[in-house]
Formats: sequence, C-alpha cells, structure tokens
Amino acid sequence: MLILRDYIVSAASQINAGAGGNGDNPTNLGAADFSLVATTLDTNNAYKFMSGIEGENRFGSGPVRSSYFMLSSTELQSDLDALVATSGFINQWNYPNNTSALPSEYGSLYNIRVLTSSEAPVARGASAYSSDVYYNTVLGKQAITHVNQDGYSMNLIYRDPYYSGMLAQNATLAVKFAQAQAITQDTAIRNLLSTRQSASVI
Repeated sequence: MLILRDYIVSAASQINAGAGGNGDNPTNLGAADFSLVATTLDTNNAYKFMSGIEGENRFGSGPVRSSYFMLSSTELQSDLDALVATSGFINQWNYPNNTSALPSEYGSLYNIRVLTSSEAPVARGASAYSSDVYYNTVLGKQAITHVNQDGYSMNLIYRDPYYSGMLAQNATLAVKFAQAQAITQDTAIRNLLSTRQSASVI
C-alpha cells in the first residue's frame, strides 16, 4: 500500500494550505482549506465515500455531512484538536453514533472525514520556513481501485506447530493473493499540503 500512497502523492494535484496562521507556505490547516478541497472535488463530480450521520439527542454530539476521506499524519492530531474550538471540527467520539466510523478515523470538518496514520507521507524540512510538509490526501470514491488478478485465487496457508517450528511451539497462518492497485480518476484526488501550527519536535 505504500507504493500506491507514493503513486497518489506524485500523480494527484496539490493545493497548499493557506488558511492557517503560522505564516509559513504552506500554512497549518485551517477550516477554509477543508472547504476549498471539498469544493474542488465537488466541482470535479467526485463521489463521496460516506453518507451523512443524522443528529441525535446526545450531549456534545453533532451531525456529520456526507464526506470524502482524508489521510493525514498522526503528527497533525494536535492541530486537528485545535480546530475543535475555532472551526467546528467534530472529533470521532462526538459523532451522533459511531457505527460507520473507521478505527483510524479522527474526526470530520465540513465534507471531509479525517483518518490518521503514521504512514501518511511527510516531506521533512520542505516548507518556506524549512518546516515539515504534510501531504493530506483527500479522495473521492471513484479515485482508486484494486484489481484481482485472473487465474490466481486466494490461498489460506496453515502449518501446524509440528511442521512450523523446531520445537513444535509455533504455527504458521498466512493469506496469499494477487491483486494490483490503480488510480482510476485523478480529478477525484487532491493532496492538501500543510505544515504544523507549532514546529515543536515530536
């Protein structure tokens, strides 16, 4: 998957964040950056991944719009938390219900639901002020796909401990399959480049 991640970063168009307040180029993430990226994908007729979540009578919760997905670095989680008070960012635990939330989902703002991962791409020292630049990849539903290879079905491999280890203590369990990933519509992808609100070392 890291190969596909790097392919998307190199092939998709980029938008520099400009709504933050750190004075760098790109800036840290601001609410207007989320709105701009969502508007761009809407204009390109991208499909949203998730339908909205209707509001419920739960203290501190709020409705969630139909959304695209954005993959961001875990290093930006403190910046996302800062958007809660200033820009209406909704943390995942404040969704009306969590039935459609993904395990890595951090929250949502406008029409973008944010997933965080330590594997999200970062260009170290690449900003105008030599800060780290984070590639926040926003995807529409039709942007990428995976293709199963013909003539090769999935294999479940199991070897019991008697055959897997010298002392018959450890078993082997694996899945083997052949597939390929592909970008199907690059107009449904945008890389939102940003820096951090504070350049302190993580």
